[in-house]
Amino acid sequence: MEKRELLTCRDVSLGYEGHPVLEHLNLTVSSGDYLCVVGENGSGKSTLMRGLLGLLPPLSGAITQAPELKNGAIGYLPQQTRAQRDFPATVWEVVLSGYLNRRGIHFFYTSAQRSGALMNMGKLGILELKDHCYRDLSGGQQQRVLLARALCSASRLLILDEPITGLDPAAAQDLYKTLSYLNAQEGMAVVMVTHDLRSALRCARTVLHIGRSSWFYGTADDYLRSPEGRRFSEEGAQ
Repeated sequence: MEKRELLTCRDVSLGYEGHPVLEHLNLTVSSGDYLCVVGENGSGKSTLMRGLLGLLPPLSGAITQAPELKNGAIGYLPQQTRAQRDFPATVWEVVLSGYLNRRGIHFFYTSAQRSGALMNMGKLGILELKDHCYRDLSGGQQQRVLLARALCSASRLLILDEPITGLDPAAAQDLYKTLSYLNAQEGMAVVMVTHDLRSALRCARTVLHIGRSSWFYGTADDYLRSPEGRRFSEEGAQ
């Protein structure tokens, strides 16, 4: 499959009220990429996610999206709050809501969207949970529901912010396997912020390390050999 640039950052600075948090960022996400974003707390990873999603305009530089991404082809899986975990809706309602921004002039969901939601639920092994209340599910099940919802929004790119937070190790590994399948078998590009460096590097092709005094952007193998990668790995192992 021919690779196509989906997101490009050219000398981008991001921040708030004129004060930069990230500066001089150059980054490209292409179809089929699997990029892990790592770094210390407060280094600007969430700020970067907001920029990539188009929610935060650059202070300088440019973030360019491929034309198909402008029509709602990005799926986003944010960190969950306690209120979201207790959301009183059925699994079916949560998953189907992924199409809200793509309903266009239609007041109701189309038959194609309903079929797509069922397909994504089947793909993630949660079809039998369709009529269950979302807040009654385990953490791992909730993440699968939210991922199915994100897939209803996405056709080319998934952006995930700390997706394994609150999951037990088995549920986390299941989520990684699902993401690897979507990336390898369906060509979905994945951008994931994570602190789980060891597991993430088994999946990632490229790594962006955001540090307060240094950066790294390159292959996962090169990252492990870099000063940033060695230091971050040692800190994570402690």
